[in-house]
Amino acid sequence: MTKKHTKEEVVENESVNVEEEAQTDLPQPEEEPEQNDNLADDKNSGSDIASQLNEQLQECQDRYIRLQADFDNFRKRTLKEKMELIDSAGAEVIKSVLTVMDDMDRAVAAMQTSDDINAMRQGIELISNKLQDVLKQRQVKEIPALGEEFNTDYHDAIAKVPVEDETKKGKIIDVIEKGYLLKDKVIRFSKVVVGE
Repeated sequence: MTKKHTKEEVVENESVNVEEEAQTDLPQPEEEPEQNDNLADDKNSGSDIASQLNEQLQECQDRYIRLQADFDNFRKRTLKEKMELIDSAGAEVIKSVLTVMDDMDRAVAAMQTSDDINAMRQGIELISNKLQDVLKQRQVKEIPALGEEFNTDYHDAIAKVPVEDETKKGKIIDVIEKGYLLKDKVIRFSKVVVGE
């Protein structure tokens, strides 16, 4: 019987232990308000985080709008500056050509009253040289053409003429209109006649 009794005692002790464990696992009535407070704090902190995120979003959107406006202003300002630069550069070129035009007017007036052809020829040569100097100052230079190999980067073929000399085939034999470079960029192609 002692063994039985022992088993019964063990069973009773185990059931008592299980009940005690079950009671400790159950939430106590005093602890419930603390958990509710923690939930309320979590909700408050969640709304705080949401409001902080909204503020950051508003700041980012504001910054984006300001940057976009700044870029728009920059683009407009640089476009205006480019146009002013082009206008002023054009004005400078025209001023330099106007001095040559004044010389041409004087030459025309001199032709009306003078019969000296040599003097007129010299005057026109001086005006031509002055115009060439103005163009050189503006970094405009003539494209070499006559006798050169035909190059589509610089020349525009107006016509092809058969030639007997084999050395002239593919070369320029006549220039109809001179071509010009501005700082190594073609501003007008040479119009030429090519031998074939």
